[in-house]
Amino acid sequence: MSISEENLKTTSKIEQTVTFESGNEMAAMAAAQINYHIMGYFPITPSTEVAQFLDQMKARGEHDIKLIAADGEHGSAGICYGAAVAGARVFNATSANGFMYMLEQLPVQSGTRFPMVMNLATRSVSGPLDIRGDHSDLYFGLNIGWVILTARTPQAVYDMNIMALKIAEHSDVRLPVIVAYDGFFTSHQKRKVQHFTDRKIVQQFVGERKTDYPTAIDPTKPVTIGAHMLGDDLINNHYQQSNALYNAYDVYKKVAEEYEAISGRKYNVLDTYMMEDAEVALFLLNSAAETAKDAVDTLRAKGIKAGVISPNIIRPFPTADIRNALKNVKALLVGERADSYGANGPNLTHEIKSALQDDKDNKTIVLSRVFGLGGKDFFDEEALQMFQLAIDAMEKGYAEKPFDYFGVVPGDPKSKLKPVIEPMHGSAFKSGLIEVTPDPKTNKVNVKVPPLRQLTDKPKRLGSGHGACPGCGIFPGLELFFKGIEGDVVTLFHTGCGYVVSTGYPYTSHKQTMIHNLFQNGPATLSGTVEAFYEMRRRGEVEFADDVTFVMITGDGGMDIGMGSAIGTANRNHKLIILEYDNEGYMNTGSQMSYSTPLGHMTSTTNVGKNQKGKAFHHKDTAQIMAATNIPYVFTGTEAFPQDLVKKAAKAQWYAQNEGMAYGKILITCPLNWKSEDRFGATIMEAAVNCNFFPLYEVERGETTITYNPEEKKSKVELTEWLKYMGKTKHLLKEENAEMLREFEQEIERRWQRLKSKHENPYL
Repeated sequence: MSISEENLKTTSKIEQTVTFESGNEMAAMAAAQINYHIMGYFPITPSTEVAQFLDQMKARGEHDIKLIAADGEHGSAGICYGAAVAGARVFNATSANGFMYMLEQLPVQSGTRFPMVMNLATRSVSGPLDIRGDHSDLYFGLNIGWVILTARTPQAVYDMNIMALKIAEHSDVRLPVIVAYDGFFTSHQKRKVQHFTDRKIVQQFVGERKTDYPTAIDPTKPVTIGAHMLGDDLINNHYQQSNALYNAYDVYKKVAEEYEAISGRKYNVLDTYMMEDAEVALFLLNSAAETAKDAVDTLRAKGIKAGVISPNIIRPFPTADIRNALKNVKALLVGERADSYGANGPNLTHEIKSALQDDKDNKTIVLSRVFGLGGKDFFDEEALQMFQLAIDAMEKGYAEKPFDYFGVVPGDPKSKLKPVIEPMHGSAFKSGLIEVTPDPKTNKVNVKVPPLRQLTDKPKRLGSGHGACPGCGIFPGLELFFKGIEGDVVTLFHTGCGYVVSTGYPYTSHKQTMIHNLFQNGPATLSGTVEAFYEMRRRGEVEFADDVTFVMITGDGGMDIGMGSAIGTANRNHKLIILEYDNEGYMNTGSQMSYSTPLGHMTSTTNVGKNQKGKAFHHKDTAQIMAATNIPYVFTGTEAFPQDLVKKAAKAQWYAQNEGMAYGKILITCPLNWKSEDRFGATIMEAAVNCNFFPLYEVERGETTITYNPEEKKSKVELTEWLKYMGKTKHLLKEENAEMLREFEQEIERRWQRLKSKHENPYL
């Protein structure tokens, strides 16, 4: 490698530990050593690990940060802002659509001048969904008024996180700071790094928490924060904010010099490689710049004067430094992992051109190429190809194509995709064996379903070939539910395991129409589809006559971040079904805690150690929450009781086609993250029902009916009978955790007794 951590030798006498870590690990290390007061967070790949590492460290007693798992990124941004206005030191980490979801809150934080540090493990923004790294999320942050540092290596992630807090709290700045590094390239790849052995060195460097600005928690000094402004005041406010952001340039340089003195590592405003006499150059952010340095070595060996420029700070944009670095460069290619659609070049391209326009003597030819979207790999051979474009422009004296995409593969009409699964619809999914009839006497719906063996000829809704983990309960649970649904369906899967493992361009496991949208907006999206269908049918614009059942599939915490949308959809009472598969966590991002995670259960963000014993609060009862919206039908089910689930599916379909919204919650297994054996899936679910943790019932037109009572069936078991099968709960069976187990048992019993009271009294 032309540049590596080998060159980052410390000249300081301060002891540093040499280790081999990823960017996410080093972000967590810096945060733990600083010992922030608050981290409000929500898991999203690839930044999720930062919170996971901090939770592991918290369980071991290595820091005192209060980690608050929000209901979504918008909530996490609110938590962070609320803590910042209290004067606390605040930390966060996010990526991609999570960053987009919190975007509304971020200008509030900078506009009211409250510091904090947020790590952005950059990732492609949907849609379509791609969880790998580019800069399309970062570019949405260019106009939010935050200082933005960019880190090319795990070492830089650590160092810049320490520098960031000092910059954020500086009296001439007092703004929040983003540390942006490449998702998966830097966030997950391990490299040799150094960190201070004694965290007191870090804390001495960042200094005491500043208290020279108004905060919200001193009752002797009341303040009003965030009062609305009219134009005359707002322009002055933004002028002050703008000046503060420009001040961050000089503050950054000063902080970088101070940090070099204790670490031996230097972070100039621009990282330049072989730029002293360069005639052609690439401008690249973050990890791609490291790759391009190898290409520079190759070209220099051939006598070509090539160089690479990569900024360490892009807000404020280092205009003067750019002009100085390019004063002798004849052709510059700006490579960007994002586009500004329709602008004939991405954001930084235009900022570089603007900087050069103010230098009347500069004649640099600027080309722009969008590359590496969605985590597309960037190798030194491709850097050489980029250099060749710049060399061609230098030799011609102009760029034939100033803006273009780099690495695009043209489609071949001969290779047009063709369906592998034959489309199925209508009669194929009608068994004719399920009878659903309204009963005017009881004001309920009667359902008769045949023995399950008679429904085996009914085709599956999903084809084989999905990528679910061995033992995953999602698809057995969904297919059993769909046995009770007659005719055509349109499904909407929000992001989660069920979606991710059943689609992946150009493949799909879905035999009927499937739509995808994000966690927080699935219910609203499907409600729009439903209303469009009925309105077009009313106008005679829909050609097919058969009814369609609209089903939204949610899970993996989707009823946390998507709860607001779900309640709004329920209040509007659209004719659709929301089906939640409950695997008790955010399994698609690596088993983080969700609000459906039960008390004491271990996840990757509720670790078990000397300082904590798993999740600290009880699980959310989404079925009861949805029942409180007064929708026509709510039910719970599990494949361990198949006849019960099929019957409820048929009833849900009737209500969704005739009266309005139905909601169902099915318990499904997740052996990988529950740390259970595949063969115990049905046993675990049956025990969950028989210990009353997951009671089977329905709420039909406001009346609750328990459809399976373990006490009456003489099948009631102790809570421990369920817990013993899962590795994530075995610590609850130890004597030292007896009090938490007792609290868990008491809450389950309380909910069960309330449910029985509702069953016995139709007015409850």
